[in-house]
Amino acid sequence: MTDLPMTRNLKIGKATVGLVGLELAMSAALAQKLPEDEAVEGLYRAVAGKNYIPDNTSALYREALRLEYRRQAGLEAGGAAGLTIRILGPGCVTCNRIKAMVIDVLQKLQLAADMEQIHDLDEIWRHGVINTPALIINGQLKVSGRHPSAAEVEEWIREAADTMAS
Repeated sequence: MTDLPMTRNLKIGKATVGLVGLELAMSAALAQKLPEDEAVEGLYRAVAGKNYIPDNTSALYREALRLEYRRQAGLEAGGAAGLTIRILGPGCVTCNRIKAMVIDVLQKLQLAADMEQIHDLDEIWRHGVINTPALIINGQLKVSGRHPSAAEVEEWIREAADTMAS
């Protein structure tokens, strides 16, 4: 078995892209406490050296890297991107049911969210999750190791939306 390079997902424009080398570059930039512009350029060079970045998207990548650096450095609390929902698990039937339930609740409440399913075990563990399926809303682990009820999911999403509105 060969070691696969570590990837980290990042929202670039409207797409979520797995980037090789971002985790290490981000850790180094944060450890050095680089100024924001210098950190963004260093992150971009590190990512561009290991990933294909179309020429016409370099500004989008830089902006996404800037936002992620600010978030990781604690300069921005969660960002103004709105609801973020992560479903962590191997892609099993239960994970898919949770995803469908979340979509139903979002439609019912007429809310939009940045939603992502994370299947990679390393990424799941980076979130501090040992038991799957798990549901994270706006960075808070809401459930792990069991299938939540629709009422629970609706309550959690309402709370997260209300917190953002205030």
